[in-house]
Amino acid sequence: MSVNDDRTSAAAASPIADPAPLGLAAFALTTFLLSAANAKWMTHATGNAWVSYGFAYGGLVQLLAGMWEFRNKNVFGATAFSTYGGFWIGLALWVKLVAGGPPPAGVSAAAYAAQTGKDLGWILLAFAIFNTYMLISSMAVNVAVFGVFLTLEATEIVLFAGFFGANDNVIRAGGYVGVVTALVAWYTSSAGVMNGLRGRVVVPVGKPFIR
Repeated sequence: MSVNDDRTSAAAASPIADPAPLGLAAFALTTFLLSAANAKWMTHATGNAWVSYGFAYGGLVQLLAGMWEFRNKNVFGATAFSTYGGFWIGLALWVKLVAGGPPPAGVSAAAYAAQTGKDLGWILLAFAIFNTYMLISSMAVNVAVFGVFLTLEATEIVLFAGFFGANDNVIRAGGYVGVVTALVAWYTSSAGVMNGLRGRVVVPVGKPFIR
């Protein structure tokens, strides 16, 4: 996940274009759609606009960006994009196959809804654990990428607390933090595109905290 930091010369030697701006854009858009739904902004919509994009854009396209990062020999970008591509595909499948299905025999609809809420809490807790060491590792990339993982860490923590506690207000707060995460990711993606086009830094991303 280079995003045109001070390692531009190394990226220029790569046989393929930097896939990070694409992966970040895919992550940002899907995160924005889901977070807007969690924030209760989609009052005149189904709130499920993110699901198909969880398969196609945040999922498949981000997963492809991760595969291209393997080609770039970028272990951080490959791990981040592939994992969160899988996250979106898995979450969309879970919605369709588990949460969207009928309750098991002998389980009421209300009880099943409570159980699926706990499912989401466990899913988000697991990804928060993964995100924690990626957040630490992102300190060696640049400030913008660190900002993506920092806001994402906050989003996952607030949301898993909200789903474990079945607290709609906390989930809504997680939606607001998620929107911030999407905006930071979009900024970082735009920096990669613009800096890549110009061959120099025109949109700042900041220096790594550690080397």
